[in-house]
Amino acid sequence: MLRKLLLGDESALLTGSPVRQQLVWGPHFNNLVLTENQLPGQELEWNLVCENGWKVPLEQTSHLLGWLLGCIILGMGCDWFGRRVVFVSSLVLATGLGAGEALAASFPALLALRLLHGGSLAGASLALYVTRLELCDPPHRLTFSMGAGLFLVAGTLLSPGLALLAQDWHLLQGLSALATGLLLLFWGFPALFPESPCWLLATGQLAQARKILWHFAEASGVDPESSSEEESSLATELDVLSAGNPQPQRHWVLELLHTRVTWRNGLILGFSSLVSGGMRASFFRRLAAHELAFYGPYFLGAGLEVVAIVFLLLTVDRWGRRLVLLLGTLVMGLASLLILSGVQYLPAWTVLSLSVLGLLAAQAVSTLSSLFAAEIFPTVIRAAGLGLVLGAGFLGQAAAPIADMHGRRGFFLLHVVFASFAILALVCVLLLPESRGRGLPQSLQDADRLRRSPLLRVRPRQDYLPLLPPSHCWAQTQLVQEG
Repeated sequence: MLRKLLLGDESALLTGSPVRQQLVWGPHFNNLVLTENQLPGQELEWNLVCENGWKVPLEQTSHLLGWLLGCIILGMGCDWFGRRVVFVSSLVLATGLGAGEALAASFPALLALRLLHGGSLAGASLALYVTRLELCDPPHRLTFSMGAGLFLVAGTLLSPGLALLAQDWHLLQGLSALATGLLLLFWGFPALFPESPCWLLATGQLAQARKILWHFAEASGVDPESSSEEESSLATELDVLSAGNPQPQRHWVLELLHTRVTWRNGLILGFSSLVSGGMRASFFRRLAAHELAFYGPYFLGAGLEVVAIVFLLLTVDRWGRRLVLLLGTLVMGLASLLILSGVQYLPAWTVLSLSVLGLLAAQAVSTLSSLFAAEIFPTVIRAAGLGLVLGAGFLGQAAAPIADMHGRRGFFLLHVVFASFAILALVCVLLLPESRGRGLPQSLQDADRLRRSPLLRVRPRQDYLPLLPPSHCWAQTQLVQEG
């Protein structure tokens, strides 16, 4: 039971949740309670076993629901108010809500704070992801995106050490809020985290875009007023477009319904993210069910995420986004089907190996789906579209703790449903376009021009006349050209 409490999901020990971080038990295991001493003279006990065991998955579901809502709502805010505004506002909210969690006086208050805290963290992460992608040129988009993922895994690996040093979830939550506040002080200055010029240009805010582009040029040691033909043409074009003070043109994500291709691509990637999120949680539950070391599933999940990122770095730019996504979905689906069909007959080590392989594939599919979605959605609604795709992934992850609320009675059916969805996603991925090496689409019309290309590169066939010698073939070609 203790393993279920502490290893309920992949972010087990460091989500700032008191239901995981201070457990006290007496001579008998049934006396397991969570104790909290917040204010002088106040002592609160939250029983987490027997009839109150549902509180743990409920807290996990609340936090994941916060991430889902934050991705959707604040994603639309990024496209309407700007990436920087949402990023700074989300960090301010995350700092205050993180500190408020340490002072939660009741379990319902904790659930509400976890919901809001997850939403604010989702807004900051989404705004940072989109801004970073829009500042990179096509050859470096994958490298910087995967590099940011490695830093995220590094934080995951360091979290248990911080929890061990803190020893108390109040102190741990306070340190987390302090780190968020320091991040706000560092990235809160416009010079360090400017607005995305790509979004400013796409929405018609040319004066601000010109100011930021000129700042980038000066920081790079380039004189923006030089006589270079390319730079002068850019300055002239910006001056012509900004003449007359045009009004900013903002777009809503519902405009996807009026597109021909973009809505379908977003739906496929959202479905892929949903399946990978659900399968990821299912495979992790199977790993936690094995008699591994206490922190084994936690560190194994983080290590597999590193392997998935390295695999994507080595293959995505070489083979293409669509082929690697297809391969990951295939491995994920096969691993889940083999586990379902042979869990009662296969040795334990075989089931464990298939779970590890499936978790690796699910993490790769989840990461690549996010990058793929950010590259095919146009700039005017990129954050909202990516937020929908990421929100689908968190919805899939929330299915596992929801099943835990009913004593894991629906876990097998849940795995069957997601395994079937994985096979369906395998067919849908074939309809996606390839975004490797292409510039980011700026408008809805640009995104609709991304068409499906052949999955594998095939050299164009050359017609030869085998019954004629090469000289006659050349003569026939010359006659056709002259005629």
